[in-house]
Amino acid sequence: MRTSLIVLLLLLLTCVGAHAQWRKQTVNTTASFRGLSVVNEKVVWASGTGGTVIRTIDGGATWKVIVVPEAEKLDFRDIEAFDANTAYILSIGNGESSRIYKTVDGGETWKQQFTNKNEKAFFDAIACWDAKNCIAMSDPVDGHYLLISTTDGETWKPIVSNQMPAAKDGEAAFAASGTCLITHGKTGAFLVSGGDDARVFRSNDRGLTWSVANTPIVKGTPGSGIFSIGMHDTKRGVIVGGNYEKPADTVNNIAFTSDGGKTWTAGKGLSGYRSGVAYVDDKTMIAVGTNGTDISADRGATWKKAGSEDLNAVQAKGRKAVWAVGQKGLVVRWTN
Repeated sequence: MRTSLIVLLLLLLTCVGAHAQWRKQTVNTTASFRGLSVVNEKVVWASGTGGTVIRTIDGGATWKVIVVPEAEKLDFRDIEAFDANTAYILSIGNGESSRIYKTVDGGETWKQQFTNKNEKAFFDAIACWDAKNCIAMSDPVDGHYLLISTTDGETWKPIVSNQMPAAKDGEAAFAASGTCLITHGKTGAFLVSGGDDARVFRSNDRGLTWSVANTPIVKGTPGSGIFSIGMHDTKRGVIVGGNYEKPADTVNNIAFTSDGGKTWTAGKGLSGYRSGVAYVDDKTMIAVGTNGTDISADRGATWKKAGSEDLNAVQAKGRKAVWAVGQKGLVVRWTN
């Protein structure tokens, strides 16, 4: 009887797990998305190619597709949203193609707040502590990452980047999922790198000063390094990456910290290169990439392949609000 009961429970667990999957959304666009901002269970924003921004305020039942005026040629690789009305978007590219826009009316109108004038700069990501305090970053210029910030939600000013450890030759960041730069808590910030090195830069004072830590993530080629970072609390965090030119490689593509980013320890179990990672809750984590999705239910100790969709970015605000985006208008929601 006891053996039969155990077998029955295992079968039930298997059935429950089998029904957990990505559910594709109906969104009227072919834009490719890498920017994603999950506000809550109802409100989600994403951004991508062709100057495109999308938004749902009913949990995905309907989507509004927006093309930002006079930005049709831009690729918005990152978005930071705070409610159904307020969001920043950042476009990538050399020179003036790197820009920041903001809406306060749900995307009806957009104000261009920042246009890059430095021909050497190439902006990758934006991150915010709140609706008025944000930071954005460019790949290294003259040996240092170029940083700008706003403290009023309107104007952007340079942060003196020589207060940051120098970038190594061939080291840069990946504008792959909007999570090569994140904020945490009231004053924390993290920036991750790839290429000839794979390091984690961290700041405790909103980007004024920085320290840096080495990691075991694969490095040494233009397509290898850290692509995404997630922090669960002030101590525990995760980084993922690998080599996007070899998406099936599974070596040195994940690492963990338990001391707030000071040191990083290699993990294992991902099915390949991953461009995005997110904490769902205290124990559950999810990572996405070109060859699919991996999920862990034990804080990253073990991982299970959970889908083969080609996805760029993932975000979660609890178990009922897990979203991911990818190429050619692909938007998916995790359902159990």
